[in-house]
Amino acid sequence: MTTPVVKGASFVITHTPSLVRYGSKPTREINKNKENIEHIQKGLRSFHDAVAYLPNQVFIGNERPDSLKTYERPWTNTHLSNANRFSQSGEITPEVEFYGWLKIADEFQLISLDENFLTNDVKPMLAQHPLIKESDLASLGDGVAHSQIKEKLENSSALPLYVQEDGTEKLIGLVEDGHDEDHVLSAHTMLENLSNKASGIIAMRHALQSFKVCPEDVGYVLGCDEEAVGDRYQRGGGNMAKAIASHTDCTNASGSDIKSFCCAPAHAVAIASSFVKSGFSKEVLIVGGGSLAKLGMKFAGNLAKDMPIIEDQMGAIAILVGQDDGESPKIRTDAFGKHDISAGSSTQAIYQALVSQPLQQLNKKITDIDKYAVEMHNPDVTEPNGNGNVPKGNYRIIGAMAALKGEIDKKDVPFFEDKYGMLGFSPTQGHIASAIPFLGHARDMIMNGEINNAMFIGKGSLFLGKMTTLSDGMSFLIEKNEGGHDDDGS
Repeated sequence: MTTPVVKGASFVITHTPSLVRYGSKPTREINKNKENIEHIQKGLRSFHDAVAYLPNQVFIGNERPDSLKTYERPWTNTHLSNANRFSQSGEITPEVEFYGWLKIADEFQLISLDENFLTNDVKPMLAQHPLIKESDLASLGDGVAHSQIKEKLENSSALPLYVQEDGTEKLIGLVEDGHDEDHVLSAHTMLENLSNKASGIIAMRHALQSFKVCPEDVGYVLGCDEEAVGDRYQRGGGNMAKAIASHTDCTNASGSDIKSFCCAPAHAVAIASSFVKSGFSKEVLIVGGGSLAKLGMKFAGNLAKDMPIIEDQMGAIAILVGQDDGESPKIRTDAFGKHDISAGSSTQAIYQALVSQPLQQLNKKITDIDKYAVEMHNPDVTEPNGNGNVPKGNYRIIGAMAALKGEIDKKDVPFFEDKYGMLGFSPTQGHIASAIPFLGHARDMIMNGEINNAMFIGKGSLFLGKMTTLSDGMSFLIEKNEGGHDDDGS
């Protein structure tokens, strides 16, 4: 058996302001009052502003989380002059390009793009993209006449697609129903699923290219997103993982999806580690595309504070877990934390199960961990909407546990975040924000000798599905690779 390691992690943001109207909350508010679409449009950011936004630069890896401390909030008032849309292993994708990726992901011709928009805007931009292949450009087709788009919109339940241009909306395409009698395959659901797939493809391609893992060596792909993907009889049949992998030359891979609300990525890391350690697959790829439903989820709070709408973007992740290479951080398979049914759903019980118990198994103290990653929600989004500072609250709980154990003084609990944690910087989509955004930083910091280990704490709200009152949680620990010595007995 071999110890699994984190060979790489890629993080992508797709900036899609014109799709904010199709987020769950904006859709409901627009249906209540049509004037809300005007309020939303006035609060949308340009691509330049999205790239220059510090938390976005942290998310894709160009800036470390500690850089957030050097600027006053809200961070929307700070525009980084040297911001780059690309990082070493990720990017911020502009809306025009994303429509091209949507079309590439569309194997059933559900998306129609205006022929002029496709020829003059999409294709020239994508042709310059380092991850685009000739076959991708060919799959875009030639587009359709603008008159055909308008006719279809007038005579069907298709959903219009727009781009923001000089402060106004321009109609550039549509998405059609997957079936005329199946609401699970409605145009809106198709857009949600294709957005997830397209953003996942971008993230997966970045991971494979950036960390030099041969796509043919990937034996299994695990999806950890929030879309169900199904039809009238199989509501959540799933396997977005395999659908995404088919666009990344992972020809020897099978796959399946892991569902556990925000906690799914942590579960996926545990399962991927097991697959690698058992020898079932020497390379496993975890992918989580973006959630269109959560675009503009808390737009009202931003607008009330005269801030731009920050949830005008989707996050996507791809994580490579593979056999020990002697360099990449090891995943401690003997110290996964899990929230048992018997544990109860109190905050204290959850953190006892996810932090204290796995560390006790290793005879480690809470203060023996250099960095903790919790729910990394961006406070620029949550605080204006009245939801507080989510990471800060979580770090206080861990700090209080350390104080109860006598590992730190009670007066140091408020400073636990500063030493062992970080400020929130992630897009507020459950499976994206839950601990995972720090994984790329942690890998780099461990390999650079800045820290020795990091713990990732994922939590999930199972009660939202109305099937159980339970919460969920999973944690895992990564540590420096000493080059051949397996502390967990493998």
